[in-house]
Amino acid sequence: MPETAPDSWEYSLYIPQDPRAVTVSRVTLRAILARHNLAHLADTAELLASELITNSVRHSKGPACLRVRHRDGVLQIGAWDADPEPPEPSGKLDELTDAESGRGFALVRACSDLWGWQPLSRLGHRGKLVWCELRAA
Repeated sequence: MPETAPDSWEYSLYIPQDPRAVTVSRVTLRAILARHNLAHLADTAELLASELITNSVRHSKGPACLRVRHRDGVLQIGAWDADPEPPEPSGKLDELTDAESGRGFALVRACSDLWGWQPLSRLGHRGKLVWCELRAA
């Protein structure tokens, strides 16, 4: 069994394709961060998780999962969904100020230290994980 640092942890919250899942994800994330003494990241982390989960719920035809991991002083927030297609990043945030939608990835880019995505395949199911990172210090 691999050793993990005492400050390393990971949570997964599987959610249905339901717009209410975004609120459930935010509340759960805030509770996780408070429990691990990272409440100072809650506002930004909630915004990022909301954008990622909203995209998963809106653009995928199946369930999704909020993944939250802390390791080596970095908080990683990810959203898995069953759609294997890559996300479509929007333009720069200042170019989208009047847009009613399409600002999600611009917000993720602007508010996170790093973001990306990766295709996933497991047990015959395809999908992707879109993630972003915040330095916890």
